[in-house]
Amino acid sequence: MTTALLDFLTALALAPLLPGVIARVKALFAGRQGPPLLQAYFDLCKLLRKSGVYSTATTWIFRAGPIVACASVVAALALTPAAGRTALISFPADFVLLAYLLACGRFFTVLAALDTGSSFEGMGASREVHYAALGEPALLLGLLALARQTGTMSLPSLLGRASPLAPEAALVGAALFIVLLCENARIPFDDPNTHLELTMIHEAMVLDHGGVDLALIHYGSWLKLWLWSALLAGVLMPVALKTIVTPVPLVGVTGVLAVALGIGVVESCIARLRLLRVPHLLATALALAAVAFILGVR
Repeated sequence: MTTALLDFLTALALAPLLPGVIARVKALFAGRQGPPLLQAYFDLCKLLRKSGVYSTATTWIFRAGPIVACASVVAALALTPAAGRTALISFPADFVLLAYLLACGRFFTVLAALDTGSSFEGMGASREVHYAALGEPALLLGLLALARQTGTMSLPSLLGRASPLAPEAALVGAALFIVLLCENARIPFDDPNTHLELTMIHEAMVLDHGGVDLALIHYGSWLKLWLWSALLAGVLMPVALKTIVTPVPLVGVTGVLAVALGIGVVESCIARLRLLRVPHLLATALALAAVAFILGVR
């Protein structure tokens, strides 16, 4: 329990470091210096010193959206094991609750966007729900494939026993990486740095938020990036790295940072997809997870 709590607190503290790592990798590929690694911390402190501005057209849903979204990710992070070891909360079929918590945060973010009455935010909410309908089945089907392979339904045991050399784990890892890029608004699905409303997906839903609300949204997005990176690292991390005893938190951090480096490399090598092509790539992730499940039940 102490190890799980330490991993959980480490994730809460270091999650804002991930966007800085990705930005520095992209800057290295572009031959630039790039922003500081701690830039996200500076932005978070700046937003926390500002107050929010609320339109008279919005209701309590708009104010509750960022709080519920961030709290849902924090609760989901408590279910996520570090490097396939332990989690703060664990029970059979806990990955189903993990998916529901992520969906709950998305649901309230979409409601808050629709509550503004903005056509741009409504467009972003529509795209978000459309792509989530393709990404969530890939997540659940991939974890079910690993559960079939390992013979366990608990997420820490499931990731701890998964062999990265098995074809099911490789297929699930590829599917999870694709969904990770979509869920966290990364290229080729979305560009978190864009300011063009017509091409936004995730960022279009938070155009009217500011101050502490925007800080909660950003912090929740960094925690979700850490969560997805931890899941992917648990599937693909070499078995030898999982057996390292000390220091325990460093094992999970190493895996998450390795995924962040991979995201930076991918974003430096490929361009953003056209919106009509995004469902095709998510369908590919679903197909990979389905093949992994079929291999597990054969």
